[in-house]
Amino acid sequence: MKIAIIHDWLVTYAGAERVLEEIISLYPEADLFSMIDFLLPGERGFILQKEVKTSFIQKLPFARKKYRQYIPLMPLAVEQFDMSGYDLVLSSSHAVAKGVLTRFDQLHISYIHSVIRYAWDMQHVYLKQARLDKGIKGWIARWLLHRIRLWDLRTANGVDFFIANSKFVCGRIKKIYRRDAAVIYPPVDVARFSFCADKDDYYLTASRMVPYKRIDVIVDAFSAMKTKRLVVIGDGPDFKKIKSRAGKNIELMGYQPTDVLAGYMQKAKAFVFAAEEDFGIVPVEAQACGTPVIAYGKGGIRETVLPDKTGVLFDAQSVESVIGAVNEFEKTQDKFDYAAIRTNAERFGSERFKREFKEFVEGEAVKYFPTSR
Repeated sequence: MKIAIIHDWLVTYAGAERVLEEIISLYPEADLFSMIDFLLPGERGFILQKEVKTSFIQKLPFARKKYRQYIPLMPLAVEQFDMSGYDLVLSSSHAVAKGVLTRFDQLHISYIHSVIRYAWDMQHVYLKQARLDKGIKGWIARWLLHRIRLWDLRTANGVDFFIANSKFVCGRIKKIYRRDAAVIYPPVDVARFSFCADKDDYYLTASRMVPYKRIDVIVDAFSAMKTKRLVVIGDGPDFKKIKSRAGKNIELMGYQPTDVLAGYMQKAKAFVFAAEEDFGIVPVEAQACGTPVIAYGKGGIRETVLPDKTGVLFDAQSVESVIGAVNEFEKTQDKFDYAAIRTNAERFGSERFKREFKEFVEGEAVKYFPTSR
């Protein structure tokens, strides 16, 4: 079969790109498409140095840094890709990739990292964070999101099979598209995050500093718990704001390479996480180090953290809830089995992902295409 792989955009190496990397490793002869490709020469190893076929958005002004502002044009852009020469189309989608146009005799399997959250159930949150909840700009944004919802719903009909990255996302697919989806958890490089049972007396959080990650809530909570040390790793638009509210017991390290992050994860007494994620790779990486997780108990985290076994869950993104969860953890921390925490993380490894993804894709392909083809 001739295979095409389509990804939303290539600007960095994050969770969705880890999935893309494994898909490409399974089908290295496939052609790769993306709305934009601004990976630097030294960043292209995970796509096997492939030449990427991009959309017209690649050439629009300021697309390298302002590509998100072109999201209203991306439905049109993805529909311009010519898939007519392919038997199998694999889309890796958290925005528009699943909307690529295919014929009735082509098999399209879409791995969904997330539905377009800012257009569906989290529209009001995103508009407020972007300060687009009022005025004429707010009304324009709402109208554009309305149009994206209509397009997103229509294009679900062009997908033959959905794969969700968690049961949480599977529920979103069922709610929005009225379609069933298989669940294949994304790959976590547990081998890179080594087990360590010797813990130090500090807590750790690590994330890109954007509003929905709620690093501010964690920092405010530890600023109120002056005797507890918190290390914060990560950078982003909210870094200066978060630094300005951090107490003396909080160390903000900014961006750090993976090896440094892994070292701090190994020694932390617990990893603290306050975001609502569709899956959440970083808390699994922490568990791979044998480190318990204190997390907001909504979203994919409920599938990766086992209460009272590998961590503690809290029920609100608030300072009070974080403080309460930390205190609860400290009362029971001697009961956590670090080796068992590592074992829990191992069920999300890369080899498991490749095996399950290949079995699903090739199983459906065998059924879909005549043996004579």
